[in-house]
Amino acid sequence: MSGLSDSFQRPINYLRISVTDRCNFHCIYCTSHQEFIPLCHSDILSYEEMHAIVQAAASLGVSKVRLTGGEPLRRANISHLVRLLSSVDGIDDISLTTNGLLLRQHAADLKAAGLRRVNVSLDTLDRRKFEKITGCDALEEVLAGIGTASAVGLTPVKINMVVMGGINDDEVLNFALLSKERGWHVRFIELMPFVQNGIRFVPAQQIREQLAGLGHLEETLPPAGNGPAKYYRMPGAQGTIGFITPVSEHFCFGCNRLRLTADGKLLPCLLSSEEIDLRPALRAEASAEELIALIKKAVASKPKGHLLGQVPIPSDRQMTQMGG
Repeated sequence: MSGLSDSFQRPINYLRISVTDRCNFHCIYCTSHQEFIPLCHSDILSYEEMHAIVQAAASLGVSKVRLTGGEPLRRANISHLVRLLSSVDGIDDISLTTNGLLLRQHAADLKAAGLRRVNVSLDTLDRRKFEKITGCDALEEVLAGIGTASAVGLTPVKINMVVMGGINDDEVLNFALLSKERGWHVRFIELMPFVQNGIRFVPAQQIREQLAGLGHLEETLPPAGNGPAKYYRMPGAQGTIGFITPVSEHFCFGCNRLRLTADGKLLPCLLSSEEIDLRPALRAEASAEELIALIKKAVASKPKGHLLGQVPIPSDRQMTQMGG
């Protein structure tokens, strides 16, 4: 493989695929109060079309794929897609991000199909707050899904907590302690300003200050994957504590990814309106060479960094359509 780099010499080896824009939660930081109109079924890429894109990307050096949504487990027979992608030469890591609601019933099949690991979005351990944040009274089901994922070997399971001022920031310490008490790999994520909902932003530095009482946190290597989190470990803990800081300490200088939406748009940057539409080429039975050319075009248009705070963020898509 020749390898793939953008115009700023950043290697691009990671593709995130939104397999559906539908979700069974309505999280307050993800979807707006505006009526959400889901994509028509005919507009969503088939698994075979996603497979063709991954084959083309792998030939350029992409080796890691993450499946997202919406909620990816809402898409029927998602294990079939995992099986297709796991057969692609050059793809050595397939992972999935989920809200966990359907994880208990799908975990074993996903593991057998070739999925390596899962990230689970979990923003609170309080049942009432969980329902307020997600619109669904399903905390126990999500916790059961985390347990099942660990039991079948979808490890390490990473727990993603979006920290929101006045809503769940009082649980930061409790989540961090779970890295020692349960061996969880907890990642604290700064709120992305995709939805104007009045939620107070909590910078990573403030989160770190809340954890000062835990003693010295030793910097450590990531438990798996090559994402943007910086990881630390409490003394004696099996799990880790991670920080993902897209706003206060952006990591654009090391960005290694492209994003594919469920309707076939290849996004060079989550926070840019730039996109390359692959669906017309796929529906016209484009050759592998034509798909490769489009992927290279997307990589070439990848910006040096996002412009949060300088220009408005794209408003034509909700987070649920891009997979985060």
